[in-house]
Order: sequence, then C-alpha cells, then structure tokens
Amino acid sequence: MERLARGIALEHITAVTKISQHHLVALEQDRFRNLPGGILNKGIVRGYAGALGLDQHDWTERFLKAYVASGQSIDEGNGWTAFASNVGRSRIQRHDAQELRLRWIGAAVLLAIVSVAGFFTVRYFGVRAGWWTTVLPMKASSAAHAIFVHVSSWLKSA
Repeated sequence: MERLARGIALEHITAVTKISQHHLVALEQDRFRNLPGGILNKGIVRGYAGALGLDQHDWTERFLKAYVASGQSIDEGNGWTAFASNVGRSRIQRHDAQELRLRWIGAAVLLAIVSVAGFFTVRYFGVRAGWWTTVLPMKASSAAHAIFVHVSSWLKSA
C-alpha cells in the first residue's frame, strides 16, 4: 500500500534494488513461502523499504511479526554464516597455497640464475687467469672428440 500511495512502480524498485520482481510480488502479497528464506528475506525487506524511503528497521520488524504470524519459522541464518565463513576460509587457503607455490618457483628460478651466473663468472675469470682453457674438462673433451670422429666416419661410409 505504501508503494502504491507513493506512486512507485514495482519495476523501478527492481531496477534500483536488483531484487527479483517475483520476490517483491511475493512480499507484497504476503506469500512468504515464495521468498528465498533465512537472512535473505530480511535483506529483501530492507532493500524494498529503503527504495520506498521507509524506515528499514521498523519494516523489518513488521515483516518478522507477519512472517511468524503466517506460521513460518524464522531461520536466523546461522547456516548462512557458517557457509560464508567456510567459503572465506577456503579462499584464503587456496590463496595461501598458490602464494607458497609461487614462492618456491621464484626461489628455484633465482637459484638457477645464480648458479648460471656463478658458472660463467668462474669460467670468465678462469679463462683470464689461464687455468681454465675449455668449458669441458680435458678427458671429457677428448672423449667427446673421439665420439664425434667415430660418428663422422660412420656417416661418411653410409
């Protein structure tokens, strides 16, 4: 009756509050079974009253009295708060796990960079000092050369 007296269309309230028109009609017609239940009902009433410019607390109390009078039981939303806290906890745990993986990947990349830089630094100064003549040790170098010669001769004969 307040909405009609103020000349506000139901579509306007739906656009402003983003509350389904189905739920607003159920609220206006006292069909409380068609409402989603729990703490969401209070949110719908607060949004509806706020869009009309009415006292939200007063209209929420009126709604709760009418809701109980219609034979519905009030669910204080304890299930919703537990659900919401579990979702939040799960998101934090996933975020922490991802952050931990990224830290280990970063540490591994940093270790690889430091190792390569250390190798080239030692090689550079070793070549300049004259005690490092090749990248590979002599035995490995001669073994690699022998393999190369053997494979080359095999390829020429084929």
